[in-house]
Amino acid sequence: MQPTRTAVKRCYRLAQPLVLRPTFGALVAAEEELGSLFALVERASAGQLRLGEMVALFWHALRDRNGLERADFAEAVAREGLAACTPVLRALIVQVLKGGG
Repeated sequence: MQPTRTAVKRCYRLAQPLVLRPTFGALVAAEEELGSLFALVERASAGQLRLGEMVALFWHALRDRNGLERADFAEAVAREGLAACTPVLRALIVQVLKGGG
């Protein structure tokens, strides 16, 4: 799958730009933590996705963590707010649904 780059740098005020890449391994890890990805997509489309779920999905899809701690990542997402991170979530979900090669 192609990395999701849309608005990623804007969403997180960290030292480096972050790239989300929903590999098979990343999606399996996210599903182990969050439950069915189909249910997660349904919750997101219904406006019922929780902040912690969004952070977990982003965390598992991060291509390079480069020593970044999950708690710091979560705080950065919370600082930016849902409006800034929603386009990233949307792009990631579209990529998960469409797949890629």
